[in-house]
Amino acid sequence: MNRLFQSLAAFVLAAAATLGHAQAPQAPEVAAKAYLLVDVNSGQSLASRDADAPVEPASLTKLMSAYLVFDALKAKKISLTQALPVSELAWKAPGSRMFIDPKMQVPVEDLIKGMIVQSGNDATVALAEGVGGSAEQFVEMMNRQAKALGMHASGFRN
Repeated sequence: MNRLFQSLAAFVLAAAATLGHAQAPQAPEVAAKAYLLVDVNSGQSLASRDADAPVEPASLTKLMSAYLVFDALKAKKISLTQALPVSELAWKAPGSRMFIDPKMQVPVEDLIKGMIVQSGNDATVALAEGVGGSAEQFVEMMNRQAKALGMHASGFRN
């Protein structure tokens, strides 16, 4: 019986050692110049390419803008039905637009749709001014929130 137990124990240890050295699956090819894939449960990095390389965020800045706008809605600092004025700065915002102008007062709900659906820079500036008081103050809010989320290598500027 003792010999059987020793054989079984040796088998279990050998199997555990083999499983412990199993290779992780190879990361898939990703059509991006930089990326980072993290297991959110363990925090373990699963795959990456140039994860710390600086990249221009393009419209991804609208994600942080949306985050702050939804936070302001949750905190009841603004409401979906509240109409915000359109400044000259918002009206003249280059790039993608929802075509608002300084004669308009636009409900927050419509500005959110303009920011998210149309990727409207004009709508984003109007929301930034409505939430932050000015575009500059909103950018400061974005940077504070990025740091709070652990985005220490990220920075927003206008």
